[in-house]
Amino acid sequence: MIKDIRIAIIGAGMGGLALASALSRLGIQAKVFEQTKNFTRLGAGIQMSPNAVKALRGMGLEANVRRRGFQPENWANREANSGDMMFELRLGKEAEALYGAPYLQMHRADLHSALLEATPPDWLHLGHKLLAVDTTPSGLSLHFENAKSIEADLVIGADGLHSIIREILLGPSPLNATGRVAYRAVFPASLMKAPIGPCTKWWGEDRHIVLYYVSSKSDEVYFVTSLPDDDWKDESWSAQGDMTVVREAFEHFHEEVRQALSACPHVHRWAIMDRPSLKQWHGNGMVLLGDAAHPMTPYMAQGAAMALEDAVVLARALAKSTNLGSALGIFQQKRSARTAKAQAVSQANTWMRAETDPGWCYGYDPWTEEL
Repeated sequence: MIKDIRIAIIGAGMGGLALASALSRLGIQAKVFEQTKNFTRLGAGIQMSPNAVKALRGMGLEANVRRRGFQPENWANREANSGDMMFELRLGKEAEALYGAPYLQMHRADLHSALLEATPPDWLHLGHKLLAVDTTPSGLSLHFENAKSIEADLVIGADGLHSIIREILLGPSPLNATGRVAYRAVFPASLMKAPIGPCTKWWGEDRHIVLYYVSSKSDEVYFVTSLPDDDWKDESWSAQGDMTVVREAFEHFHEEVRQALSACPHVHRWAIMDRPSLKQWHGNGMVLLGDAAHPMTPYMAQGAAMALEDAVVLARALAKSTNLGSALGIFQQKRSARTAKAQAVSQANTWMRAETDPGWCYGYDPWTEEL
């Protein structure tokens, strides 16, 4: 283990908090700096596949997320109009036995809260927007918008698609506009006239919608779409959308879809953007993880899972090695090929459309992966 290293994690999203939790479990100190002053409960669902749950298990969080999440019995892929089954993946106890952990669906805020509870409170510093990182004789100096500065030996960019650490490390690079827009919403299941299937992706010719429950009581429903739209470039998760537009976009879809959209009172809208795989994840005492290193489209439901895996492998590499450069090299070497594959599969948007064996993805355990 590298002793007395000063670690600064930039970003308190899923990846940053997961890393803090993993480091804490392994006896390594860190500080987490987050630009927002308060966390809000955004209306978004998240899917925790078995590989993600195994990452959480090693942080002591499996019981927590099981209690909060919904465990579907199957993942259904259905034709948009007729409702014909294209491919059905058995989940529930069957998948849990096969892959070593359950498949869960939950509210994104509930997962974030679980990770927050596993992070030592004195590690977290809100209202710290990073402006610059300077190299000094004793390490790195971080400067924040609130006029505060701190010294660190290792700076970890868990700051998402617009990562300032990525830009400092590699220079500016443009985002790729996919020409797709996503609408998403969480709303009470009591507003619907009939229940939905446990987890269904409805495939249209140039659009799709995913519907599932996000609570153990099945009392909240989530949907997320992908629609063609070359004009909308706003990536904000809080931007308001128009439910009339969404209903019209899916007016020819199956009745179950139309019924859910009819019941939903409001929606958020964001542009789907991505970046290509990186060849370099670290340098000059800085390293990237999660979306900062390998952002991906949401079509495989693996963005958060890959960030959780990254966090565990990086924490283990730091605990295993006595040399910082070696630890960061191990981390990138163990993660780059897997995350690049997930990026490519997700971009193709064919995951589960036809018969699919997800074992390469779901069977992975970042806590036992040989380093």
